[in-house]
Amino acid sequence: MLTESRTSSRPTWSLLGPAFVAAIAYVDPGNVAANMSAGAKFGFLLVWVILLANVMAGLVQYLSAKLGLTTGRSLPELVADNCRTPTRIAFWVQAELVAVATDLAEVVGGAIALQLLFGLPMLLGGVITGVVSMGLLSVQNRGGQRAFERVIGGLLLIITIGFLASLVVEPPAAGDVLGGMVPRFTGTESLLLATAILGATVMPHVVYLHSGLARDRHGKPEPGAPLRRMLRITRVDVGLAMVVAGGVNLAMLLAAATNLQGVDGTDTIEGAYAAVGNALGPAVALCFAIGLLASGLASSSVGAYAGAMIMQGLLNRSYPLLLRRAVTVIPALVVLAIGFDPTRALVLSQVVLSFGIPFALIPLVRLTSNRALMGENINHRAVTTLGWAVAVLISVLNVVLIYLTVTG
Repeated sequence: MLTESRTSSRPTWSLLGPAFVAAIAYVDPGNVAANMSAGAKFGFLLVWVILLANVMAGLVQYLSAKLGLTTGRSLPELVADNCRTPTRIAFWVQAELVAVATDLAEVVGGAIALQLLFGLPMLLGGVITGVVSMGLLSVQNRGGQRAFERVIGGLLLIITIGFLASLVVEPPAAGDVLGGMVPRFTGTESLLLATAILGATVMPHVVYLHSGLARDRHGKPEPGAPLRRMLRITRVDVGLAMVVAGGVNLAMLLAAATNLQGVDGTDTIEGAYAAVGNALGPAVALCFAIGLLASGLASSSVGAYAGAMIMQGLLNRSYPLLLRRAVTVIPALVVLAIGFDPTRALVLSQVVLSFGIPFALIPLVRLTSNRALMGENINHRAVTTLGWAVAVLISVLNVVLIYLTVTG
């Protein structure tokens, strides 16, 4: 953790980083499946949904970071402060289920990528994904948060290149992209995909995590000018990270809309990979698979990191990070071992994640609107109103998504 004097004297660029770790959640394998499906089925129709989702995610992540910097405590710690023991334990149980569901999606995504790249069996790919993510976490254990940020930032760069490659080879028409910014739907299925994109945008584990990342990286700046400076830097950090994550998500949809629209079999990641190869050649398909692998590895390690922070904050107990990684990877390996459809596993994991959304967003908006806690950095009334609107909208959309998934 940086001391106050060191933090205040360092240039802005050197203080960026926590938001880029959190941004990994927005380019995970679940996002790949949703965005590619949306573009392949409906072309440019849902471009506006990607943009709206990115704006909402940016607001939520900034509020989380602001909470950690202003109070010097993480969101899970503050939730624990306001709960009796039985409630706190119940809250932890749902948050832990969210962490496990997150891990399942990321490990399955990594296994799919390894199968596409090397033809490995899914179970072996899951084991490799788990082992490599443990290696990434060991960087944080040994080198600290800044070293972990550099590694995750490097993987985010690989993800970005992997999914932007198709746009370089076959760029979309500017008019089509602009037309997709007009809010509209075409039937129930387009509404379902829009709900999936919007509802699954804000991942509860990184809402908890970002408050701790910002606090651990920058400490608790003194009220007044030092804190105001750090909040300005945090807005830049979040803004840049969300531009990158939003650009990657948009690239996925645009690539599918340009090259895969109307092609059969693109409702699975494997099908999308094959279609990309047929349309744009093996080099672009290789970039796609490498980007997917980097996405699975990075998001898996970030998810395990978030789970450890949630346990520490809510239960005041901690276990070695690598031990947690070894335990939480087991459900994903079981799913792969029994031969469960991997794309279906990704969809169901997003449903489980959906249950955790209100438990993260509602406390976040309440706490950042508490003057006794936040002082002069309390949310502006307009921000509070917008925050509640986002929390209610995403929560309602996730209920709709759960219903449509179960009944469909």
